Amino acid sequence: MPLSAYLTLSAILFSIGLFGVITRRNTVGILLGVELMLNAVNINLVAFSRFHGTEVGMVFSLFAICITVAEVAIGLSLVILLFRMRRTAIADQIDWLKG
Repeated sequence: MPLSAYLTLSAILFSIGLFGVITRRNTVGILLGVELMLNAVNINLVAFSRFHGTEVGMVFSLFAICITVAEVAIGLSLVILLFRMRRTAIADQIDWLKG
């Protein structure tokens, strides 16, 4: 497959994730949108790595996946904490920093 096919797939996936982040009010939906955007970045890294014939992009992609797993664990723990404190998972009702 040509490089443009991978870049198109990545752009579509990133756009879907961005749409999900912008339009969702539920915190779990927002986290899913962020995950889609990060997967689009990983597709770009692997596609460019394969196009240039090096393994550097694949190594960066592996590190990005590891960081993404940590981000999901922290994000879901924050969502659980939000639900326990407020009895809702709606992002509009997060006002922990208000005085």
